[in-house]
Amino acid sequence: MKKNRTKAIIALAVFLIAIFGCMFAADRIQTGNGSIEVTEGWIETDVGNLFYKLYTPENATAESKAPGVLLLHGYQNDHETCAAYAVELARRGAVVLCLDEYGHGATTAGLVNRGYVNHKVTVNYGEDSEADGTFKTIGGPIRYKVMMNFSNLSFFDEHYTTDSDGNTLTDSSAGGNYAYAVLAAMDNVDSSRLAISGHSMGTWSSWSVAANFSGTDIEPKAVVLQCGELFRDSAYDSEKIHFNNVLLLQAKYDEFSYFRDYTNLVDDDLLRSDLRTEFLGCTADEAAWNTTYGSFADGTARRMELLNTNHRLTTHNAHGIAAAMTWFADTIGLDTTLAPTDQVAMTKEVLVLAAMLFAVASLLAMMELLLTVPFFAKIAQPKWWRGAIITMLLAAATYPFMTQLGHGLLPLPEGIFRMTVGNGFLSWYLLLILIMLITSIVSNKKAKKHGAADSWQSMGLAGADAPGKMGWGLLGRSALLVLCMLAYMYLLLFICEKVFLLDFRFIWPFFKTFDAVVLYPQQQQNHGGLALRGNI
Repeated sequence: MKKNRTKAIIALAVFLIAIFGCMFAADRIQTGNGSIEVTEGWIETDVGNLFYKLYTPENATAESKAPGVLLLHGYQNDHETCAAYAVELARRGAVVLCLDEYGHGATTAGLVNRGYVNHKVTVNYGEDSEADGTFKTIGGPIRYKVMMNFSNLSFFDEHYTTDSDGNTLTDSSAGGNYAYAVLAAMDNVDSSRLAISGHSMGTWSSWSVAANFSGTDIEPKAVVLQCGELFRDSAYDSEKIHFNNVLLLQAKYDEFSYFRDYTNLVDDDLLRSDLRTEFLGCTADEAAWNTTYGSFADGTARRMELLNTNHRLTTHNAHGIAAAMTWFADTIGLDTTLAPTDQVAMTKEVLVLAAMLFAVASLLAMMELLLTVPFFAKIAQPKWWRGAIITMLLAAATYPFMTQLGHGLLPLPEGIFRMTVGNGFLSWYLLLILIMLITSIVSNKKAKKHGAADSWQSMGLAGADAPGKMGWGLLGRSALLVLCMLAYMYLLLFICEKVFLLDFRFIWPFFKTFDAVVLYPQQQQNHGGLALRGNI
């Protein structure tokens, strides 16, 4: 046992060195080796506190103001999903604010503050018709209505943004308006050189922020949409609202139909559709991918960049980032010393992924160490690590799929979880428990069929004193062992978040610590008083 303890301590030490080494290197990249200050903070609003992460280059001062960019993440993500764009923009001299939008990350304001109405459209806004059945009334819980209104924007005409029940779309920027105003007011930011970029759900927030500040002294000079949806001019007051210099990054393999005009594929026919040519300001014969139309000088520049990637990976696609950096350079004056293709953000992302994998792998070393403690030693079985590795791989394989589908897999009543992804985690846990129960029962019956008297013991579920009977004491110790390992993993994550302002993730799948948040009156109406948010 002493030999096993020594081996476990050595292995654990090696893993810890690897984990913190990777996180340190990732932090050096996000801080530009000390040339970029990375901080976190809160924006207080009347609907709750909005959390953000801010990247400030050292040369951005009150005397030498820098351009500013607001980054807005997609659904079921948080501010850290914007890290690739934030790192590359900050390296080129921009002050970058990454927001946790309503209902996401550490922000206390829920998605219900976005607003909702009791109808939706099944085509692009401005192309719908009640006669054709493309303007539909919907029912169901508030959460469903909110989700069905994601692409319905609060600056659209009242026909879309109000309903007969007295509901209304209130803030489709999902808090972006507050964050943009804060960014514009910073004394080291040039308010005449502001821009916005968002991904997926964040593209709707980006449109909304741009519309809200259109015609003001701080209107954004550019909007970059990472997999964004378009709408007809007839959906809003195009006489008063205009959008400056819009770049649309289109994923070739986008899985969401409303980001490709409700067609099945992303191809040249999509590019030449009436809505797209209206956006580009050209004829169908003139439409081409990766070509700029209009003028940067008067804000009419438009471009559709086709990326050889899918919807979720657009946030870290090197081609898309390069196109965005060029677009921002042409509109808000980024430092062009670095070529658009000179990128380090993906290296940071891989380092954080490595840290996450090392952390998960270190659980085996932690388990080996705990099993040398007399209290836990009784539950150790020969070659236990095989089952542990299989369990880890099974959990990892089902994690992205189960958690992403969330409410669609497990439609729990309103108020149990504030985010749809919460239901996904519960369904994921239940699936793993179900698999464990099935495999245990099948193995037990198979063992009994072959005349084994120690069927439960062979699976580590019974002791030597009663090999044929379920050992509830062993199960209790096993549960305590799991809690110890969970606490260890949580502590690792907590340290990394506090020291490096980074969590364990790779683009979308991520581990975060929990936050206790007090809900505001408007949220309490539907969700109760206190909720926990986080992912692990």
